Amino acid sequence: MSNKPQTAITPTRSEDFPEWYQQVVRAGELAENSEVRGCMVIKPWGYGVWERMQAALDAMFKATGHQNAYFPLFIPVSYLAKEAEHVDGFAKECAVVTHHRLELGPDGKMRPAPSAELAEPLVIRPTSETIIGATYARWVQSYRDLPILINQWANVVRWEMRPRLLLRTAEFLWQEGHTVHETEKEAREETEQMLRVYETFAREFCAVPVFTGEKSANERFPGAVQTLCIEAMVQDRKAIQAGTSHYLGQNFAKASGIKFQSREGREELAHTTSWGVSTRLVGTVVMAHADDDGLVIPPRLAPTQVVILPIAPKEDQRAAVFAAADQLAADLRQQTFHGQPVAVHVDKRELGGGVKNWEWIKKGCPVRLELGPRDLEKGSVAFCRRDLGAKSKEFVPMSEVVATIGQRLQTIQDNLYAKALAFREEHTRRIDTKEEFYAFFTPQNAERPEIHGGFALTHWNGSPEVEEQIKNDLKVTIRCLPFDASEPGTCPFTGQPSKQRAVWAKSY
Repeated sequence: MSNKPQTAITPTRSEDFPEWYQQVVRAGELAENSEVRGCMVIKPWGYGVWERMQAALDAMFKATGHQNAYFPLFIPVSYLAKEAEHVDGFAKECAVVTHHRLELGPDGKMRPAPSAELAEPLVIRPTSETIIGATYARWVQSYRDLPILINQWANVVRWEMRPRLLLRTAEFLWQEGHTVHETEKEAREETEQMLRVYETFAREFCAVPVFTGEKSANERFPGAVQTLCIEAMVQDRKAIQAGTSHYLGQNFAKASGIKFQSREGREELAHTTSWGVSTRLVGTVVMAHADDDGLVIPPRLAPTQVVILPIAPKEDQRAAVFAAADQLAADLRQQTFHGQPVAVHVDKRELGGGVKNWEWIKKGCPVRLELGPRDLEKGSVAFCRRDLGAKSKEFVPMSEVVATIGQRLQTIQDNLYAKALAFREEHTRRIDTKEEFYAFFTPQNAERPEIHGGFALTHWNGSPEVEEQIKNDLKVTIRCLPFDASEPGTCPFTGQPSKQRAVWAKSY
């Protein structure tokens, strides 16, 4: 007889992390694969998490002076071709529309009509710099028209050969900010400001600590002068690029013709930026917090923060228990968490209590309240915190639950962040020799090649050849050059002077 603990998710994280992730996403009702290879259906619970993310980020964008707009899904191929580095970076990922009509072929199957071929093929947007740049070129005439601070919520398509739900799919949802500025200084300040917005969001909403910094030249966004990023560590010790912000210089302005009359009356090229996060953030939250029983959703992102599970084994008990559950829900909704009413749901489905309980455990609802006839007699509920594991339970007076629910949700939020930070610190190491670096990223168990050290803080002299060699040898890349990490030292790969340490890791 096996002594292995029973878990709701199999395999467990330690047995097969990639498959564990897929099973958590399915069991937690976040998303599922669609009939179209590489595309996903985001289910209501998963979309609810994304809506929470959208609402929070949208408010943060507007607080920094940005507005929302919408731009076309289709981009003429010639627009992409105007910026050579950009088109080269995305060419292999583009989906292309070549015809505008179908017809029935001789074999009885639908086919693109030969007579309906487009004069110019259209790319389904992989990102919108070029089409938005063409629009901005019409809008900008004078320095008085600047800055332009616009964001759009949209879907994009990047043909993905190795799809994984919520992390890499051919079509995904995101936001992309695109701004135009009079000076380089203003544009660089915008680039860093928006990265700090992402950093704050990751920490305060996703409960995920991140490294912030600059990408190396090899890892920059195609066509950008500078790419800034936030990098998160998840539970298999790999990195996820959770958000990026790009200073595009005048490259895209030149390609798109975004010019303006300066204060001195000269014609000048504008400075532009772009920045974005996507539904990959949902996958990041899953990989950072979920356990072997399913999802663990931070309260600030949970579509339902408190679920009440009325337990009435006998028919004559149901009316009283349901009425008490409804009243408790109403009282809880009068309480606030970060300025918003607490999101409460009463699950009255005719399912066994154990079945319902496990459904909500796997969905990662932060708080479950079990309420039965005995609880009514005592005026208490069984209070279950998801962040403390599936078996967490304490009996708390109803009045106390109502009075303290906001504080209790914040405790859960803080605890998830603290756990994620402790995990990252445990698996981040300062390394000063090539031998130790290679050993750190070399699997010690041939049967589990995905298990490796974590993040390495190691000096680098800026050599792209060294960067490429390490990528080829170990599948390890520079995730970022952290801000405020100036520390003169020696690059262990070349023996040459180094200005600072880089964050190295395997990544998704």
